[in-house]
Amino acid sequence: MPRVLVVNGPNLNLLGKREPDIYGTDTLETLNKRLGDLGKEIGVELVFFQSNHEGELIDFIQREAPNATGMIINPGALTHYSIGLRDVIAGVKIETIEVHLSNIAAREQFRQHSVIAPVCRGQVSGFGFYGYAMALSYFSDTNTRQP
Repeated sequence: MPRVLVVNGPNLNLLGKREPDIYGTDTLETLNKRLGDLGKEIGVELVFFQSNHEGELIDFIQREAPNATGMIINPGALTHYSIGLRDVIAGVKIETIEVHLSNIAAREQFRQHSVIAPVCRGQVSGFGFYGYAMALSYFSDTNTRQP
């Protein structure tokens, strides 16, 4: 069974409270439950982690990546400047999909650039929860995954 890390960065613990007009009203717990249910349905084991601290995210990825098939990551604000997070993703060499609830390309200019995207298989943004589901679908479909 594929094992996928689901990593959420700073302030994603405030989902449902923070700017619901941009991020929606679902909480991170609700998002994780829905994704967990989907994972069970399609045969993918998920390991969830959220932190507001860059170093904790890096430590988690280093610790868990050797036993994972892939990773879905929403780096939050770290998307735009965390070379440390970018380097750990490149270093652990597991397929990673970057996900954003909002369409970062349609937001403020400082949010439009990702230092994470170049070391990821792909990026999904602007679809809310469904972006996570799309990424999970990729990891469940071994027939379409590329080497």
